[in-house]
Amino acid sequence: MSRDLRKYGRQTNVRLIAGALILLFIIGDGLIYLIYGSGAALMGIFCLLGGMIPVGLTVLVLFLLDWIRKRADRD
Repeated sequence: MSRDLRKYGRQTNVRLIAGALILLFIIGDGLIYLIYGSGAALMGIFCLLGGMIPVGLTVLVLFLLDWIRKRADRD
């Protein structure tokens, strides 16, 4: 019985990130909706999405650099 601990680690990290994003968007924006109303909740979603743009760009650049490194190592 062999275990791939790297795959398990990647899977765990993806699950933790997905859970954090769900908590942020559902619970966080849900509380904004309950306290301040629908207009504020809509603005909260826009602000959360705007804040995620730099994070997404950083992750995209890191994946691109990893892809380039893997292609260069093959040669």
